[in-house]
Amino acid sequence: QVQLVESGGGLVQPGGSLRLSCAASGSGFSIYGMGWYRQAPGKQRELVATITTRKTANYADSVTGRFTISGDNAKNMLYLQMNSLKPEDTAVYYCNKDPPWKNYWGQGTQVTVSS
Repeated sequence: QVQLVESGGGLVQPGGSLRLSCAASGSGFSIYGMGWYRQAPGKQRELVATITTRKTANYADSVTGRFTISGDNAKNMLYLQMNSLKPEDTAVYYCNKDPPWKNYWGQGTQVTVSS
């Protein structure tokens, strides 16, 4: 059973950057087939970035060119580098498989973009 713990969120001004981390414990973790999701207040959770099983990265239109997903299988870590942050990026960010597994949802990490 894999457990996922997200970290790295915080308060940042518009135009700023953050790097989110997702630490996986347990056996069987691979960064391929993993993604980052976010949920803003009053909105549905959305997928923003994935590393596919073909080892390619895909992004939601709203973050393309600003966010970069990466990972390190040796360290059981998944990352999301977020640049040029906008207020509309404010949300709780989660990592999970794509498509998501119910038992993999962690607590998430809050990202707030505000001046």
